[in-house]
Amino acid sequence: MQNPQDLPTPLVSFVITYYNEPIEMLKECLKSIFSLSLTENECEVILVDDGSDLTPLNEIVEYRDKIIYLRQRNQGLSSARNAGIELCRGQFIQFVDADDYLIKAGYEHCLDIVRYHQPDIVMFTFTHEEAGIDTPYLFDGPVSGAEYMRHNNLRACAWGYLFRKSLLLDLRFTPNLLHEDEEFTPQLVLRADSVYSTETCAYYYRERPQSIVHNNSARWTLKRLDDTEYVITQLDHLSATLPVAERQALQRRVAQLTMDYIYNIIVLTRSEHQLEERLKRLEKKGLFPLPYREYTNKYRLFRRLTTSKIGRKILLRTLPLTKKD
Repeated sequence: MQNPQDLPTPLVSFVITYYNEPIEMLKECLKSIFSLSLTENECEVILVDDGSDLTPLNEIVEYRDKIIYLRQRNQGLSSARNAGIELCRGQFIQFVDADDYLIKAGYEHCLDIVRYHQPDIVMFTFTHEEAGIDTPYLFDGPVSGAEYMRHNNLRACAWGYLFRKSLLLDLRFTPNLLHEDEEFTPQLVLRADSVYSTETCAYYYRERPQSIVHNNSARWTLKRLDDTEYVITQLDHLSATLPVAERQALQRRVAQLTMDYIYNIIVLTRSEHQLEERLKRLEKKGLFPLPYREYTNKYRLFRRLTTSKIGRKILLRTLPLTKKD
């Protein structure tokens, strides 16, 4: 039997996290990966089954010899991704949720950037649309991760970029944390010397009512808010330890996350009491009022409204009306 250490190093390791998703969606996900121009030696596919009711292996016979399959007891998305990371041998890592898939034309563009420019990270866009996807073969870069974050609102979804495995070092996802991507991605991007970004759609994100992000129970709403507050606090503490350029970059991300957090307090709870109590906690941590910065027009307006009690009352009356149920 060949020693795994003697095998060629794949260009990309795809880590698919699976938990009770429909088999047809998993097949579509796998097909999208194996349809890419990557050779057998360039492509490594790791399927992490996070304790599904039934193993999917009997339903994906055509792919069983092409993938590495790991089944673990149910521990959540963070632990599943961490387990996948430990198995990766590729130069680059791409996370994929089992109910999503890669868009071939767009992802091939990202692979071209990897092959010809040797980046640390390639950021791309995603879509919910089934058809009519435009594929602009353009990109920006390279810039450092700090430079990218100072001038852009970061899209933190862990499946929204292709990254060099060596950036990770000891960085992993925090188990049992909702919005784990929001803590992980900024730290990863700050480690990068060369970030390329493209508006090409390379990922199809499927919106499903069964997903965690659509759980509207009071318990999950409070956990979602509490976990976001935890992430903001952790990133703020980290920013204080960084050199100036990295600190400024992370402070922008903290401000953006705090703005999103306040928005979600309003639209998810519709409670003035919840809003005022959580704002008091942020104020004690030096995170509220939002810092006076010229990040975006939306940020400036939101900052102005949240700073006054009258402005917050206006937001409490209007924002829930714009939220789709």
